[in-house]
Amino acid sequence: MPSDLEQLVDMGFEAERAQLAVSNTGGLQGALEWLESNQDNSLEEIKAASAAQTAAAGADPDEPPALKPGEEARSLVCNDCGKRFRSQAQAEFHASKTEHVDFSESTEEIAPLTEAEKEAKLEELRVKLAEKRQKKAELDKADAKRNEEIRRKSTKETQDMKEQLVKKEQLKEAAKKRREKQEEIEVKARIRAKIEADKEERRRKAEKEKAAREGRAPPPEPAATQPPPPSAPRPASAYTESRLRLQTPAGNVIKTFPVETTLFEVAAAVGQEIGAEVQSFTQNFPRKVFDAEYFGETLKDLGLVPSASLNVQ
Repeated sequence: MPSDLEQLVDMGFEAERAQLAVSNTGGLQGALEWLESNQDNSLEEIKAASAAQTAAAGADPDEPPALKPGEEARSLVCNDCGKRFRSQAQAEFHASKTEHVDFSESTEEIAPLTEAEKEAKLEELRVKLAEKRQKKAELDKADAKRNEEIRRKSTKETQDMKEQLVKKEQLKEAAKKRREKQEEIEVKARIRAKIEADKEERRRKAEKEKAAREGRAPPPEPAATQPPPPSAPRPASAYTESRLRLQTPAGNVIKTFPVETTLFEVAAAVGQEIGAEVQSFTQNFPRKVFDAEYFGETLKDLGLVPSASLNVQ
């Protein structure tokens, strides 16, 4: 016939927990009650309580409080709660759990459990153990779901930031194309003006040569037009873009950003291009380090307009 410990292990209880149950109670019936009352306690908590109880009693902490050989069968009654116990060990364990200290002996003997009662008790413990495991599985599932939601949210925020950067790049590219088109128009206008000036110069030269052949006075020179005065330098507030020369470990990168772009967005764009996270920017003249503390400020606020040279770190 299998021992009490083997029966408990066969029912699915942990071997160490079952050993503690048998050692602390001395039999299958007490072990079942012990397992039921300690199902929510971890092994570490149970061992700590047992060690404290043994130390307080001045006994060897490695010796479990089993029934003593020849101990007379009797019951003990807890006068604080009225619960009866079959052995001294059970009463001591109850005292350690509840801090009840008023016990008295009783001549009434607690009848042992019948086989049917034992089976019912075991089934009850199995059900409670299954419920506990099911509850733990549900908690683990909820934790996994919550962690997945956090991961998805983080991924979505990263994706949104990338989309915003793409939109800003598209706007910047459109502004660049408009600027290039305007510059092309201005270049064509200057070329046409140069052609007209050359034609006028050739015409005057031909008239001078004709007048010289005919012995006439040359035609008067047209009044020289005064060049327009140089325009005053544009203030920083008049610029809409900033041209940055970025010295990275992979080489120089030249990028143009709207002046309202934050340094964080610049760091994200550069980091995406070089494949590494940007920690700070350093300006040599004047010497200044823009670390994460400045990432929330715009290029305009930091004075990096209309252009700047930065070392990327």
